[in-house]
Amino acid sequence: MEKKSKPAVTIESLPSMSQASSSSSSAAAASAANHQVRVLHKGEYKQAALCLAEAFKDDDVVMYFVKTGDRKKASADDEWKLHLHIMECITYAHCISGLATVAGPNYDCVALWMPPNKNMDDFCTMLWSGMFGLSWKLSKEGKKRLFDEFLPLLHDTKVHVLGKDDDRSWYLVYIGTKPGSRGKGYAKSLIEYTTKQADIENRISYLECSNVLNLKLYGRLGFQTAKKIQLLRGEKPIELDVMTRLPIAQQLVGKTFEFTEYEGC
Repeated sequence: MEKKSKPAVTIESLPSMSQASSSSSSAAAASAANHQVRVLHKGEYKQAALCLAEAFKDDDVVMYFVKTGDRKKASADDEWKLHLHIMECITYAHCISGLATVAGPNYDCVALWMPPNKNMDDFCTMLWSGMFGLSWKLSKEGKKRLFDEFLPLLHDTKVHVLGKDDDRSWYLVYIGTKPGSRGKGYAKSLIEYTTKQADIENRISYLECSNVLNLKLYGRLGFQTAKKIQLLRGEKPIELDVMTRLPIAQQLVGKTFEFTEYEGC
């Protein structure tokens, strides 16, 4: 009786523990590098503005000055160019007079902050950033919405909500993530980067939220809704949530903690 030979079996070598550990460490290092926050230089304002323009291209508040009744004949390309130009002006203003930060390998998420005792209303910032020039770029209705309604409403609301802390707060003016880069924690990293500084300085953080989907994220990071405001010159009212975050020292005031006693060692 013929003895049948067993089929040869090829066993591929498995990665060693050191190889697996090295691979895991490399992945962790890459993730950490992607989430590393850095401060933007003014020479990067166009890349940062493009990120924000992509993030807010469908946002009702940001497009409030672009999609107006007297620009109905404007093409989608014209609307995009105006939208991008506005983002470039605002981003440059924050690069030279505020704080602009970025996370991600390709300008994936950008945050624009106005630090305590700072603003972008001075003549030089308005001139160099191109904010003055918006008067010639926007339509008649767009100018009314921006300069007569939006900016005064935001200013007056911030003063009313913060009172004596108005000039002493950290103000998150814009934060946006590219659509393809969402869900990776970039926005959380950027917000925490500055709120940690606010905690050190014992200062309030402030923002206006134009997207209800972001309220949970802000809530997890310590923000609470203080007031709701509306823009009323459009076809329908547009609502924003005004939110504040107390510094961690003030958040802990009045809270009690339980400590467990351990006997022996």
